[in-house]
Amino acid sequence: MRANYIESIQKQFLYYKQLGDSTFDQLSEEDVFIQPNEDTNNIATIVKHLHGNMLSRWTNFLTEDGEKSWRNRDGEFESDIKSKIDMINRWEAGWKCFFDTIDTIKPSDLEKIVYIRNQGHTVMEAYNRQLAHYPYHIGQIVHIAKSIKGEQWVSLSIPKGASSSYNKDKFSKEKVRKHFTDDL
Repeated sequence: MRANYIESIQKQFLYYKQLGDSTFDQLSEEDVFIQPNEDTNNIATIVKHLHGNMLSRWTNFLTEDGEKSWRNRDGEFESDIKSKIDMINRWEAGWKCFFDTIDTIKPSDLEKIVYIRNQGHTVMEAYNRQLAHYPYHIGQIVHIAKSIKGEQWVSLSIPKGASSSYNKDKFSKEKVRKHFTDDL
């Protein structure tokens, strides 16, 4: 079961990364800097925060606290990314750090204790914590992008009004045990 857990969360995180990738593909240089209102971050700033969090959490994951002394979390919310390419480079660097780390985790590591701000978590709990955190922000990114693009938005899931045909296709097939992302 432990090996299955690692494989499952790898697929789950990859799915959310791909949602972000597909969102960025639909956005222009200007779009990533649109700030919906004074209290909402633009997409580039949300990516900057995710990048900072990922580098802090996954660098020396098993041996150092996940909140590194060199992290400037407050600075992550200052809008100073200069281009969409810079934003995407940070996105990719954060995910590379994450996936490089998870690729080294063995099933026997899942019950080890790691710390985030001196709070002990099992490795499994630390992954679950981030599996809630990253999709939260990716959902914000998708929502902002969808608002910006309006009718030009290409759905990342089952398009509005297509649930019946989607379900008809799914239920026309034999039952099978696999991860929901295997068909994406």
